[in-house]
Amino acid sequence: MEELADQFVFGKANVFGSASFYDFLQPENQGKKVYICNGSACLTAGTQPALREELLKKYKPEEIGEMCCFGKCYEAKGYLEMEENSSSPPRRTGGQAGIRDEGLGISKVQILTNEFTTIKEYYKLWEKVLKTSKEELLNELKVSGLRGRGGAGFPIATKLEGCLHAKGDIKFIVCNADEGDPGAFSDRYLLEERIHSVLLGMMIAGFITGASWGVVYIRGEYPRSIEICKNAIEELKQQQLIGENILGSGFNYQFKVITAQGAYICGEETALLSSIEGQRPEVRVRPPYPVQKGLFNKPTVVNNVETLACIPFIIEKGGAAFAKLGKGRSTGTKLVSLDSHFNKPGLYEVEMGTPLSTLVNEMAGGFRVPVKAMHIGGPLGGLVPVSKINDLTIDFESFAANGFLLGHASVVCIPEDFPLIKYLSHLFKFTAHESCGKCFPCRIGSTRGYEMLEKAQNEGYKIDPVLFNDLLETLEIGSLCALGGGLPLPVKNALQYFNQELSTYFKNA
Repeated sequence: MEELADQFVFGKANVFGSASFYDFLQPENQGKKVYICNGSACLTAGTQPALREELLKKYKPEEIGEMCCFGKCYEAKGYLEMEENSSSPPRRTGGQAGIRDEGLGISKVQILTNEFTTIKEYYKLWEKVLKTSKEELLNELKVSGLRGRGGAGFPIATKLEGCLHAKGDIKFIVCNADEGDPGAFSDRYLLEERIHSVLLGMMIAGFITGASWGVVYIRGEYPRSIEICKNAIEELKQQQLIGENILGSGFNYQFKVITAQGAYICGEETALLSSIEGQRPEVRVRPPYPVQKGLFNKPTVVNNVETLACIPFIIEKGGAAFAKLGKGRSTGTKLVSLDSHFNKPGLYEVEMGTPLSTLVNEMAGGFRVPVKAMHIGGPLGGLVPVSKINDLTIDFESFAANGFLLGHASVVCIPEDFPLIKYLSHLFKFTAHESCGKCFPCRIGSTRGYEMLEKAQNEGYKIDPVLFNDLLETLEIGSLCALGGGLPLPVKNALQYFNQELSTYFKNA
């Protein structure tokens, strides 16, 4: 770090502050040889204490750390082994290597889960794209109605059009593959099993906007995804499908793969950009938006893995074909991640608008244990009581209308015998640990919330409901990004639907 500070004329404290922000680089994690997942899906499954005992047969206690999450939610025994005698990112994951090996449930509607052919066959579309006008390609995306699959649901065509018209000698397409939501593993599936859909989607987006660089930012907790992505890019180079003057078109496009080092906040687009630039990954105030001033202050489009992977289908089949699928403004399909509490856990591709009851009861075979709620959409998503299953369809509007959030569409189940107060405490602790620290409502508020819930469980402390609601309001309206701003949603859902269970921890409740 001192060498970096000298070479780039940075203050040593700045370099240390940036590096030590990340889980893999924190001083307290030096010397760790294995990490146990402490994510929501593994927590509610109750598997990790036994896993720790098993790992203690191989490792010393000080060699075992904790981290969240490794995308193994469908088997709920997540752990990650580090390569011996190396400070590099992890090389081996606990359990089987590939998601496909887990026996996923895939629906009949296949856009993202359709079988890959060959590079030669698949990239015939790329040859066609290079001979098509940017406006025509952009129009197909407008017609498709494709919205961001990372949680926000923002139309991708709007971002691409903004970047197309932005002035800049260099532009970037950034793939946000920092899938940190506990319970989510759909991005990992695409990176490991359908990587060319992601890469081609980025290439088409680059051609539309005039971007010459595609940056894939992949979380260090997914070592196999990183390896597969790099190998796929090398294949494209060998086939001369990327590089300078691609296929004589005059268009140039290169890829850069960034191995992230463990920070949930880097899933927020502006923090991700700061991370790529080598800065401490703190959330930026907007405007300006990334399409105007993004990576290195150049016009940049940041999109989630699943969103980009939809683009090739839309360009090949037409925007209307994509728009025919779905419901209302929620067009196309959605990948849904189901944890180990289902009889048939795994990944499902469903048409937007599919009844939640169809997914839960028919496709996934129902719950294998009694469940009282499902946390859908990541730690900042809605806490859905099982009584609401028949009221919801899998689309943005249905979830919003019922006071929930579809988000990443990850599903973490809360069994009937799992104390909800313990789960809420876990959410506050997660937010406190992952906060970038830039705004005080998130940084301090999440910590105060965790402290109150812990005292209520362990010291007989009665929470003042007025104080608690004030805290939630401060988080919701005062936080710079969705980490602090989104945390109150599942907490409010819990207070609304499980008041009887939680009332014992509150004053006069």
